[in-house]
Amino acid sequence: MSIEPITIHLRPEHFTSAPTVLASCGGMTATCFRYASGVAGLTIANEAGLIELLPFQGQQIWDAVFFGRRLTMGSMFDEPIPTQDYLSTYGAFFIHCGVTAMGNPGPEDKHPLHGELPNAIYQEARLIIGEDEDGPFMALTGTYRHRVAFTHNYVAQPVVKLDAKTGRIRLSLSVRNLKHAPLELMYLAHINFRPVDNARIIDTVPDDPRNMRIRTRLPANYVPSPQYRQFLDEMLADPRRHREIVAGRAIDPELVLSLDCGADGDGWAHSAQMLPDGTADFVSHRPGELDRGVRWMSRFGDQDALGLMLPATADPNGYVAEKAQGRLRIIPPAGEFRCNLAFGALEESDAAGLKQKIDGIRQEAK
Repeated sequence: MSIEPITIHLRPEHFTSAPTVLASCGGMTATCFRYASGVAGLTIANEAGLIELLPFQGQQIWDAVFFGRRLTMGSMFDEPIPTQDYLSTYGAFFIHCGVTAMGNPGPEDKHPLHGELPNAIYQEARLIIGEDEDGPFMALTGTYRHRVAFTHNYVAQPVVKLDAKTGRIRLSLSVRNLKHAPLELMYLAHINFRPVDNARIIDTVPDDPRNMRIRTRLPANYVPSPQYRQFLDEMLADPRRHREIVAGRAIDPELVLSLDCGADGDGWAHSAQMLPDGTADFVSHRPGELDRGVRWMSRFGDQDALGLMLPATADPNGYVAEKAQGRLRIIPPAGEFRCNLAFGALEESDAAGLKQKIDGIRQEAK
């Protein structure tokens, strides 16, 4: 029997230091709470695990735990901080980046790191309970309106959906241009897994430097060590070497690659971190919507992160550099940009099935 969608409008006053069950349905539970920092949090739990979301701060997925394993990157932040500064609260599992700019600002850029979306203050947040072709689900959605006089006027509406039995998260985003002039758009879906020693990265990207480009430009305030220069030279000589998650191999501060992703017959590209026990982390996206693939890795001290696949509309080199390359999307007046992706954790049988699909796509591309 299908469930008629139910919408619960969330208000900041619903969130207190004492966790409160907001709704239970179809084997799922939604609980609202407030972190010690004061940030409002929403936990959606199913039979496989849970996600912690920030309904009013960027609609980030702060944390994800499935099949007894925490998927989220290791960072110095135990909880989110109420700020709009990107690096002052950096440790989430998923972050929206964009819209008016994205990536590391170059010398001529004036935008903040990854734009205004990461910690945007949402004016509206809603919990949706329903059923679709995949069965019962709970979803968080909301509205962020970005208005700057004479410059920008748009509405962003994401949807994060979790089904009742799996570690698969489905996400969509809509951006509507409310201004009478065209809107230049940049977007990146920043998914931050925790790398697992001795795991291997597989994907639908050909093992060719033309399709797997390593960024050599470093943050302006970073002086690379001889060890990092040697590491970068090794990766440049053979980019395939980054696919092995080598225990004890430091990546300080980061390794960034731009990737060209092949797709299956339904238009989906796939990437996975295949764990030694046969399970996997994965990202699936549509290159027809997000045509640039970015991979980001950082392993040192208090930071341990694998941006397995960050689907995007441009490379993360800042507004000026990407505009010069002709990579800005244009949303006409009253127009809309939409994208869809799925990511999370897979049990052994599903991981094997995804690997077989990836192998098939790669074989067809040869």
